[in-house]
Amino acid sequence: MPRMLDVSDDVRAEIGDEEADRLLAGESAPGSYDCTSCRTPGDCEQERTSTVLFIGDETAVLAFAHAGCLPSQVVKVTEEQLQGAVKSINADTARPGPEQAAPEKVAPEQAVLGVTSGLILIAGELHPALVVEPTGPIARPGTSGVGDDFLPLLIEQGFMPVTKLSTTPAVLHGWSVLLAMGQLHAVLQPGTNGGRPVAWWQAHQPLQVTEGWRTAVNKHQQVLMFAAPVGSIGRQPREDLLRDALDKAAANGQLVAAALPLAGT
Repeated sequence: MPRMLDVSDDVRAEIGDEEADRLLAGESAPGSYDCTSCRTPGDCEQERTSTVLFIGDETAVLAFAHAGCLPSQVVKVTEEQLQGAVKSINADTARPGPEQAAPEKVAPEQAVLGVTSGLILIAGELHPALVVEPTGPIARPGTSGVGDDFLPLLIEQGFMPVTKLSTTPAVLHGWSVLLAMGQLHAVLQPGTNGGRPVAWWQAHQPLQVTEGWRTAVNKHQQVLMFAAPVGSIGRQPREDLLRDALDKAAANGQLVAAALPLAGT
């Protein structure tokens, strides 16, 4: 049976026509694999499969994903990220409860953001969520004011104010979440003039997420992103406390949200 494998032009350009043809002919691709996105088993002889090439500073790793999870693409990461991601293929070290990334700098606001992943119950169903909160006020680019424009800036991008977590927010097209090798790598925003998406937030070290979070992502094919100004949410050690903080921020008019599809879907 022919392999149902997709090799994008970008991947082909990196690995060369000869290797791409060997993959498509089934000479160098595994029959079965663990999806680099959702981490569940796949079979490129039975279901559509994407080739995903991770390129570091010195090395590259070719991985495979369900076509419904990720399209065939090239993902550029640091060498440190690549080595850590490779280890995650063989040993999933996810821990229960919400996981938090170290604060990262993000363009264009050059703000320091904290990102927390967790499962949020809405209308009786669990949804994968990211909660973003800066560690300080964010000024509008090009200004020197002391005000906090974090939420207005996001509203201008299409995020909507949330006063109650009773329904899921609308999908924000053009934005997406990059989940690869079972880890969270970036939140992407539309490029300028219709160009390729660029990172709005990118993890310095890929953020480990729980198996339950990945399962929910695989089911919904999107992630709910909530954002609040500094001091609204805080570092919550449990998902129930995270939900309480989100409810309070929403009631105080300090929360915006959107549903972001997986990158490429």
